[in-house]
Amino acid sequence: MKAPDSSQRTYAQVAGFTFLFYIIAGISSMGLGSESQFSDLLLLFQSFSALVLGVTLFALTYKQGLALATLALTFRVVEGVQYGESAIYFAAASLLFAWLLLRGRMIPVPLAWLGVIASALLVVILPFQLAGLFGGAMLWSSSGTWLVWLPMLVFEVVLALWLLIKGVHVESRKLVASTQLGS
Repeated sequence: MKAPDSSQRTYAQVAGFTFLFYIIAGISSMGLGSESQFSDLLLLFQSFSALVLGVTLFALTYKQGLALATLALTFRVVEGVQYGESAIYFAAASLLFAWLLLRGRMIPVPLAWLGVIASALLVVILPFQLAGLFGGAMLWSSSGTWLVWLPMLVFEVVLALWLLIKGVHVESRKLVASTQLGS
């Protein structure tokens, strides 16, 4: 494995900071409730953060799978501009980006697997919640909602700190020259 170049280090640090900012803005807006105008500002910050995360995570992972990274970026963009049911787009983007981080062994494998599992759990459960199953609508006052989201919270906080401190690692792959018969 080789150390990342300076642009990858910058993308990782911006992503790490943005993850923390996104989490703090989200939890703060839930604490304030929908009555506060400051809550609307925090939701705007969250939307902006979703877009920044999409771009920085795309820049870090596109070499692991361009189509999947593009789809994940698209989900983050939809999350950033969609009000209401944006959680499913968040979960789908997180699943794809976590898978690409795992595929490239860019972060510790157990951390990447936590992201894949936590995201997949949300991708499966959130549509059922919209349909009225698993306790119905997602209410942040519900302990069930927190249990479903807790693995994702742990993943994102640890990932954010990892990206800020360590960055990502890019596997060094040697190109094998093809040989022709008779050469």
